[in-house]
Amino acid sequence: MFSTMRKKFAPESVNSDMLNKQRRYDSLVRALHADVYRYAYWLCGDKHVAEDITQETFLRAWKALDSLKDDKAAKAWLITILRRENARRFERKQFDYSDIEQDALEDAISQSSEDETEHYWLRRQIAKLEPEYREPLVLQVIGGFSGDEIAELLELNRNTVMTRLFRARNQLKEALEQPEFRGQSNG
Repeated sequence: MFSTMRKKFAPESVNSDMLNKQRRYDSLVRALHADVYRYAYWLCGDKHVAEDITQETFLRAWKALDSLKDDKAAKAWLITILRRENARRFERKQFDYSDIEQDALEDAISQSSEDETEHYWLRRQIAKLEPEYREPLVLQVIGGFSGDEIAELLELNRNTVMTRLFRARNQLKEALEQPEFRGQSNG
């Protein structure tokens, strides 16, 4: 009996399990770190806080990696951890709130100053949305989640999510139709 237990917990087996876990974790971080950080930044609007939340998210992910049964669900799993980690920071400490400048987000894709102006304006308008509309929109646009996935992440009914996405887009469309925006474009 002891020889069976000894084989079961042999150092080679433990080392192999740890190496497999490390490889799985490393590939998870490489594949999803940018998306997790980007979403964290949208949630808190502060680069340093987003870095801290992202780090805590991946620390918790390491500890609970064995609970992730399907690697295809890793992104949603990490976003759920991140949202909980973000909520924890409000449980620990009350922060002074201020208007958050969204222009600190770097946009490496823009080719022209007109594109940069439009992207800046769009980020500002999204930041002005109420959180109940902004969060599902950011999850869809930045995170690439479907309505069903967003509903699961936010623990909402799918119809509620779809309504909020519709309203968020309508608010952005209305803002786009305002004279001050039309004056900025050349059309």
